Amino acid sequence: MHDFKCVGVVGRLEGNAQSIDTLKLLIDYLQGKGVSIVLEEHVSYVLPGHGLSVSSHETLGKVCDLAIVVGGDGSMLTAARALAKHGVPVVGINRGGLGFLTDIAPDELEQRLDDVFSGNYEVEQRFMLEGNICREGGSLHQGQALNDVVLSAGSSGRMIEFELYINDHFVYSQRSNGLIISTPTGSTAYALSGGGPIMHPSLDALVLVPIFPHTLTGRPIVIDGNSKIKIVPGNLHDTHAMVCCDGHLNFTIEGDEVVYVNKMADQLKLIHPLPNSFYETCRRKLHWGSRLAG
Repeated sequence: MHDFKCVGVVGRLEGNAQSIDTLKLLIDYLQGKGVSIVLEEHVSYVLPGHGLSVSSHETLGKVCDLAIVVGGDGSMLTAARALAKHGVPVVGINRGGLGFLTDIAPDELEQRLDDVFSGNYEVEQRFMLEGNICREGGSLHQGQALNDVVLSAGSSGRMIEFELYINDHFVYSQRSNGLIISTPTGSTAYALSGGGPIMHPSLDALVLVPIFPHTLTGRPIVIDGNSKIKIVPGNLHDTHAMVCCDGHLNFTIEGDEVVYVNKMADQLKLIHPLPNSFYETCRRKLHWGSRLAG
């Protein structure tokens, strides 16, 4: 017997007819299970007259003991930032693109959720990052990320200069278009497109990937996941550097501000129905070769 008595449903589904069909199928399924259902506000907008409880992202985690995300990895990233602090396990139904995090296919919804409600699943703990922009010791802006915290040149497209420190040790000064600080979860996202390595999600590590560095020796670095990272921008002149968390939260940096990035105490509990294999996901999503015939 499952322990999930109140289930929250999350997603950004406006204008997507197929996703709305999947959402309706999900609600019918959950009602058949006899659980309480709470819709996140954006989900409730696409189901007029639904008659179900509604909650904001911020409060959903207080009332639910399972959250189901309908959408793509972007929807999962948004849910992670809101739900991780409540310790609510999350499972995803993929209605987006790659779907590394939302790994249940819509046509397998009932079968795979039956596995979840019967206890045939595993829970992965995915750590998250916190980025702080500070001036003279005080925090001006703060953001959370499941995938990555990215320093960039913003819309100017120009190179920026910065110094990198890890655990207060000077690492290098660099001229580039920026730096990607990625978790293992984010290693298959922006960091991968920048030439970074794929990291197994069980690793307690971070990868730092330069964005178009000026020198050929500017290579990705893998460091301990508990490292404290400090980035000191150089003279920005008329360039407006930016810090972006999960491609969503954007903050502008002035010349006298410092960026700090470190692991959050809260972790995302990500549910995978069994069997679950990271390597099988990579084969399927990244079109890796399968075994040779014979």
